[in-house]
Amino acid sequence: MRTDPSSTPVLRSRSIRPGLAALAAVVAMIAALLGAGSAAAGTPTSGTAAAQLAASTQRGPDPTLAMIKASRGPFATAQQSVAPGHGFNGGVVYYPATTSLGTWGALAIVPGYTAKCAKEEAWMGPWLSSFGFVVICIETNSSTDFDVARGQQLLAALNWLTTTSSVKNRVDPNRLSVLGHSMGGGGVVYATEHRSTLKAGIALAPFSPSQNMSTDHVPTLVLGGQKDPTVTPSYLSGLYKTMPAATQSAFAQIAGADHLYYTHPNNVQMKLIIPWLKTFVDGDTRYEQFLCPKLPDPSTISIYQSKCPYAPR
Repeated sequence: MRTDPSSTPVLRSRSIRPGLAALAAVVAMIAALLGAGSAAAGTPTSGTAAAQLAASTQRGPDPTLAMIKASRGPFATAQQSVAPGHGFNGGVVYYPATTSLGTWGALAIVPGYTAKCAKEEAWMGPWLSSFGFVVICIETNSSTDFDVARGQQLLAALNWLTTTSSVKNRVDPNRLSVLGHSMGGGGVVYATEHRSTLKAGIALAPFSPSQNMSTDHVPTLVLGGQKDPTVTPSYLSGLYKTMPAATQSAFAQIAGADHLYYTHPNNVQMKLIIPWLKTFVDGDTRYEQFLCPKLPDPSTISIYQSKCPYAPR
């Protein structure tokens, strides 16, 4: 039905101004809520929402078990070689290719006694960086360096990564973590006890002849092997028991795993490592579901001791 304009009452502008102002306020509130929701989901937006996204440390889509089982995460990656120097013997840096989401948390990895990161842990670099981390896999100054030296080199690598490297502008210097295997795991013990500002530590079958974990206040994940003849279950159980009760930590024993299990690509350890890093380095509580209150896929884990619930620092 059409209305004859000549018969439509004309309202004075003074009477409609309050109504228009209220409507504008409602529209602005809805737009703000939608923008905040997009930022939280990790989707680039414009204006204020984009600024909110850059300030957030949550990265990537809502996680699923299938996603953390896969050998690649949601981000395309790049890598570059690192020359010896700066307190360690060079290595490789892996990082997300995009710069649209702000800076990333970082992880330094060190190998075990007499081992090379290029041969034993390099497979973790592209995998972890595709989940939104800058990862440096370092070689040690000497293949026979003990735990203290390896821990010092982990910290040197993080210092270089955040102050001198060509990717330093991609790294958030306040969101750093360390990972090591065997004697390199002992290096993790040293690093977490000497830099309490680290966001996370991950020790794979750690051997630590120079110290225990009694002063570790960094959220630390310890993985062991049920059939490890080198870092035996009894040794690792004793080491983990020195962890302060107040420290956010977890211990998992992989069923049937030997000492070199961690040096080959597998999603058993990654289903723990990825959620640990995302929870504590990114402060992304969406990933706590894969750690608490129990593991969603526990068939390959013979022992799991957690301190749920977890709260990122």
